Amino acid sequence: MTGVLANQQITDLMDRGVIAASTPFVEGQVQPASLDLRLGNIAYRVRASFLAGKGRRVEDRLADFEMHRISLEGGAVLEKGCVYLVPLMERLALPSDISAVANAKSSTGRLDLLTRTITDEGTEFDRVAPGYTGPLYAEICPRSFSVLVRPGMRLNQIRFRNGQSVLSDATLRALHEEQTLVTGGPAVISDGLGFSVDLKPQTGNLVGYRAKPHTGVIDLEKLGHYAPSDFWEEVRTTNGLIILDPDAFYILVSREAVHIPPDYAAEMAPFLAMVGEFRVHYAGFFDPGFGHDAAGGTGSRGVLEVRCHEAPFVLEHGQIVGRLVYEKMDQSPSQLYGAGIASNYQGQGLKLSKHFAAV
Repeated sequence: MTGVLANQQITDLMDRGVIAASTPFVEGQVQPASLDLRLGNIAYRVRASFLAGKGRRVEDRLADFEMHRISLEGGAVLEKGCVYLVPLMERLALPSDISAVANAKSSTGRLDLLTRTITDEGTEFDRVAPGYTGPLYAEICPRSFSVLVRPGMRLNQIRFRNGQSVLSDATLRALHEEQTLVTGGPAVISDGLGFSVDLKPQTGNLVGYRAKPHTGVIDLEKLGHYAPSDFWEEVRTTNGLIILDPDAFYILVSREAVHIPPDYAAEMAPFLAMVGEFRVHYAGFFDPGFGHDAAGGTGSRGVLEVRCHEAPFVLEHGQIVGRLVYEKMDQSPSQLYGAGIASNYQGQGLKLSKHFAAV
C-alpha cells in the first residue's frame, strides 16, 4: 500500500533520525497526518521571495538577497509587507521512496500570513523531493498584519507520502456514497470534491470578515486575546452576494460541511482561475477525522481564506470556489483530528483564528 504517512509512522521516522531537530521534539508536534515545523532562532529579512534552484543551497543564495538578520530570541516583529526567511529546527534525510509536501497551519492562513517551505535545490514551494537530505526553511510574508514571533512557534506543517494515492473521481464518488463526504450541498466531484461559499447563513446576515488595512501587532503566543473589531470589519449581505475588493483579504466559510474519514487525508486545492480573479486558501491540510462524527466533528465546514486580485469580483452564494483532493492513508492513524488532541477547529462554522476572542 502507498499513501500519506500516519502519526505513528511519522514518530517512527523521528525515532530513526529520518526527521531530526536541533532541539528535542515537543508534545503535540505530531498531528494525525502531519508534523508541525518550528521556527529557529534567526529571521533573515530578504529583498524578495526566492527558490534555491537546481544544484544550489538556500544558505548560499542568502548572500544575494539578505538585507539584515533578526534574532527571534525574546520575540521579534515580522513587519507587514516584508519577506523573511527563517531556518526551521527540523531537517530531513528522506528515503528514496518518501516525499513530502508542506503547508501553512490553519491559524497561520487565517491571519493572511503567507508561509511557505523551501529546501536546498528546491524548484517549487512546499514540495520536498523523494530522498531529500538537508535543512528546511520557512519563507514568511505577513500580508495583512504584522506579527510577533519567537523560536519554536509552529506556523507550517509537513505531510509525508509513500508513493501517490490521490483518489480518482470514480473512487471519490464511491467513498461519498459509502461515507457521505459533504452535506449541505451537492457532491460536485471533478478532479476532487468541489466546495462552494456560504453567503446565505441560516441566522442573521454575517457572512465573513475583511482584514482592516491599518492595525496593531498580533503576538502569536496570545490566544483568545484580541478583539476581532480591532483587526476585522464584518461582511454582511442580505441578498447572497458580495463584491470582493482588489487585494483585500477575507475570511468566509463553505456552504458544505466536510467529512474526512479516518483512513483518508485531504488537501485544499485552488479552483480554476477562469472562474474568477481571486485566490482561496492559504492553509490546505485536512487531517483524518476532520468533520467525523466519532471525533466530535459533525458539521465541520471549511473556512475560506480569500484574496481578490486585480479587479473587483462578484461572489455569489453557492459559487464553487475550491476543491478538496482526497488521498488514502498508508496506515490508519492512531489519533484523529479533534479526538482528544485539542484541535482548534473541529465542528467549526465561520471562525477567525484562535488568537481572537470569541464573537
